[in-house]
Amino acid sequence: MRKHKVISVRNLTDSTFVIRLERMNFQFQTGQFVILKIPGSAEKREYSVYSGEDDDFLEVMVRKIEGGKVSGRLKKLKPGTEIEVEGPFGFFKFNPGMFSSQKFLFVATGTGISPFHSFVRTFPDLDYQLVHGVRLKEEAYEHADYQKEKVVLCLSADEGGDFYGRVTDYLFTQKIDRETNCFLCGNSEMIYEVFDILTGKGIPVSNIYSEVYF
Repeated sequence: MRKHKVISVRNLTDSTFVIRLERMNFQFQTGQFVILKIPGSAEKREYSVYSGEDDDFLEVMVRKIEGGKVSGRLKKLKPGTEIEVEGPFGFFKFNPGMFSSQKFLFVATGTGISPFHSFVRTFPDLDYQLVHGVRLKEEAYEHADYQKEKVVLCLSADEGGDFYGRVTDYLFTQKIDRETNCFLCGNSEMIYEVFDILTGKGIPVSNIYSEVYF
């Protein structure tokens, strides 16, 4: 467990924010997560790394949960405050050199977009499509950081996205190359449904990777 100073807290919506910490030579592989703990508190939580492997800072995206013992306190952090960081952990690690096919599909709901932000910052020349499902347009978290033509915003309760409906509704209508490497991050219900859609379209199980967000 190491202590890192807070550089800033960047609010994306009323409930979702990004904490930027001093990097302090912290090493991780894109797709991994860290555990954050506020000194003096027994509570701690897991968050995917949002920043890229080569950034000189460390970032995580957090959604404030009503009654949450950690997220509410994290939102109130001030620059210069120290928090404890443990890790990195996890097997959702990504390096395009590991794959024979260089076609990638990233499917996220809500803050499940976080590891994909890290993927794209680390490997900006990727051949990818990102499908992001949220309720409201304001929840299109920092979509300007992605190439516009490579992102599909699915809105289930708002206008102004690329597709009205859930990510599952969108994917069901799409033709997907069978060699595509598919990464899924979000709630378990979405992951199960998308898994079935992809395998139904002929994507091999070995080409599907998932990380459940609670």
